[in-house]
Amino acid sequence: MQDILIISNYYPPEKGAAANRIEQMALQLYKNNYAVTVLCPLGNYPKGELFPEYRGKFSVTENQNGIRVKRLWIYPSNSKNIVKRLLSILSFSSVLVLYLLFKKTPKKVIVQSPPLLLSFLSVAILALKQKKIILNVSDLWPLAALELNALKAGAFSHKVSLFMERFIYQKATLLLGQSQEILDHVLSIFPDKQGCLYRNYPDHSVKQLELQTSAEPTIKLFYAGLLGVAQGVYELCRQLDLVGTQIELHIFGDGAEKKEIEAYLQNNPQQPIFFHGMLERKALHEILKTFDIAIVPLTTRIYGSVPSKIFEYGSLGFPILYFGGGEGENIVANHGLGWVVPVGDFAAMQHQLLEINNLDKSDLAALKTKVFEQAQADFNIEKQVKDLINQGVF
Repeated sequence: MQDILIISNYYPPEKGAAANRIEQMALQLYKNNYAVTVLCPLGNYPKGELFPEYRGKFSVTENQNGIRVKRLWIYPSNSKNIVKRLLSILSFSSVLVLYLLFKKTPKKVIVQSPPLLLSFLSVAILALKQKKIILNVSDLWPLAALELNALKAGAFSHKVSLFMERFIYQKATLLLGQSQEILDHVLSIFPDKQGCLYRNYPDHSVKQLELQTSAEPTIKLFYAGLLGVAQGVYELCRQLDLVGTQIELHIFGDGAEKKEIEAYLQNNPQQPIFFHGMLERKALHEILKTFDIAIVPLTTRIYGSVPSKIFEYGSLGFPILYFGGGEGENIVANHGLGWVVPVGDFAAMQHQLLEINNLDKSDLAALKTKVFEQAQADFNIEKQVKDLINQGVF
């Protein structure tokens, strides 16, 4: 078996797309006879506090489904205070640097980016040690930070981020990009760099449609995932008017906007919007079997970003109501996965919901079957990983 190391800021039992994405990569490599080690922080995301099983520990080594998971100390925080957030990032980064400097590591290392500082420090040390660096880029930073108004163009922090971004692209042996836009961006800076598309396909092992379509008139929409600024679920709740329709919106997840969403729903009980908190992935999928449509929102079009929820819920058979723009919009439209609404256009979203409200349940059931079959044919993670292995990527 070939040894390979994955460096990531997230890994289960942490929740969210980032943790799921890295886990699926690790499991697929393991299935293809790689001895996989994942280097990550002690579990804390998205609450920003250590899970009970990791409290009082500096490091933990686990075996999860054949994957060796090495967790290092972190000062966790999801505070909006930039000093606390920076301290959290620096805490894990400093321990990671010491680990990479003084511990033996495999010849092949996959580095997840973002976080940008984490990938910068990892790549710097691994380049000195002449490792094969496979940089897995899931979002473009600092470009995404500018689009989310988290950075100011031309500011010192922006210039430092640009330097780190170009450094990791230059030093990486090759790159994996979750979108074609990411690859285009990197190649515009380094035209000779080898880059391969790596979509965030799930592995549910679901071979037949398990969704149930109730004969009752209620149409259940749901959002499941991070409740952060980039997703804009709180603003979605404020802007939509579902009173008088047969549509319900159900929200599952946790994050920075959780309290605002709960307060809004408490003050607006007339809206058929329900918050369920965070659930384990398997438990969530079991509950969602009786739901109808997955909504995937973003507050703004983020160049390079393709929400993995498109692939995850499409593969389960859920029609997608996409509200994020960019390459994700094209994927939903070109694969016939559901409906596309221009990002930020709440009037168009309201209009689309009224059209969905008039759907016959038999038509909705047929659409679920179509989406499931299309996603099963197009979103195959096993084939994707095998193709990359055959190309000599891993």
